[in-house]
Amino acid sequence: MRFLLFSAFILLLSCQQPIELKPGTWRGVIALQGKELPFIFDIQKNDNGYIAYLHNLEERILLDEITIREDSVYMTLHIFDADLRAKIDGDQMTGTFYKKYAPDFSLPFTASMGGDFYFEKVSPEPVQPDYSGKYQLEFKTDKDTYASVGIFEQQGNRVTGTFLTPMGDYRYLDGNVVGGQLMLGTFDGNHAFLFIASLKGDSLKGDYYSGKSSHETFYGVRNPDAKMPDPEALTYLKDGFKTVDFSFPDLQGNLVKPSDDRFKNKVVILQIFGTWCPNCMDETKFLSKWYLENHDRGVEILGLAYERKADFQYAVERVNKMKSKLGVPYEFVIAGINDKEEAAKTLPMLNRVLAFPTTIILGKDGLVKHIYTGFEGPGTGIYHERFRE
Repeated sequence: MRFLLFSAFILLLSCQQPIELKPGTWRGVIALQGKELPFIFDIQKNDNGYIAYLHNLEERILLDEITIREDSVYMTLHIFDADLRAKIDGDQMTGTFYKKYAPDFSLPFTASMGGDFYFEKVSPEPVQPDYSGKYQLEFKTDKDTYASVGIFEQQGNRVTGTFLTPMGDYRYLDGNVVGGQLMLGTFDGNHAFLFIASLKGDSLKGDYYSGKSSHETFYGVRNPDAKMPDPEALTYLKDGFKTVDFSFPDLQGNLVKPSDDRFKNKVVILQIFGTWCPNCMDETKFLSKWYLENHDRGVEILGLAYERKADFQYAVERVNKMKSKLGVPYEFVIAGINDKEEAAKTLPMLNRVLAFPTTIILGKDGLVKHIYTGFEGPGTGIYHERFRE
């Protein structure tokens, strides 16, 4: 009898088919703060298993660490210390968006196969109001306000664009006009952003939701001459300082200083950076290409990594993964954690650390020539082109 039961059990196991993650286009939805943030991703199957691509307009973010366990899928989200975990049920997924560095952070996640729209199916028919244009805006948090420029393009009921701020831009935003409201969102693998706004005449007013609890409001007017604060006037050296000095460990634990021999008589670009920061990811891609084209002219780049945890080995692992995924040719040191006030303490010659990224350019004489706060990424269009020039 035992033999028969054991044989039946083995037969049952052999008849079970492995869970299949269906290749194709999926429409995901993250639930945040009582609202829904949609995003699009593609699943592909190859000889090694599965890969996926997150859509952000023309950008495709590769997810090449996908594991199937029993009836569930685990997708590591690019260079970020986060993943999507979901039970697979045919054309459906149900699970969570989870940040591994913050175990108390998780948001419900669902996905359906076959959807390729955001908040509403795209229609080419004109929809009112038309949100196209440039806006001079101000964002308001619980503690302060900051300037912004919104740039949007509307075709039918679909709207694309972004918000520029002194801390950087909100990258590729995509969405629709739904019931007269502007609804835009983005999901880069680490940040889940949702913007909802209304237009009255030329006045724009809205709400910005991020993650589990962050909420800001914004307001302003359509203005073709809208401008941002000068990015070279926001972060500067305190009186009495002419250069930047520090001693931070590299990825092997060796202390690095700007005065080291390898930097002498060279232009040195210091990148205040974090692997958790999408704007930093954009800047790193730009600087990597630029470095390869200009290194022989006597230029060095050194990334100053400020990571999520005050754990050296954790920070090294995050930076090494980023370097490998993005093919970064220049070096990094571990400078601290991603708290701006704490970061400022590590660089006391600066008036503050306002943004990740911030770029400091030292001349061949070792003196500070420029400090550039933020980064205009490829989602900002003409602003990015001006930065590249």
